[in-house]
Amino acid sequence: MFLTGRTLAEHSEQLATIREQQRTAFGNIDSLASAVGAPGERSISDRLDTIERVLFALARAQGVDPDTV
Repeated sequence: MFLTGRTLAEHSEQLATIREQQRTAFGNIDSLASAVGAPGERSISDRLDTIERVLFALARAQGVDPDTV
C-alpha cells in the first residue's frame, strides 16, 4: 500500500483514467484547431489567438476565471 492507503491496482486505474482524459483533451484541441482553420489559411499566431479566445470563453462559461489560473 502507498501512503495514501490506495493499492497499486487503484493507482493504476487512476493513471489509466488520467491518460484517457489527456487523450480526450488532446483530441479536443486538435478538433478545435481544425475548426479554426486549416494550416496555410491563416498564420499560426492568428489561429492560436482564436483558439485562446475560444478556450477563455469556455472557461468563463464554466465559472473559471482564466486570468487567475
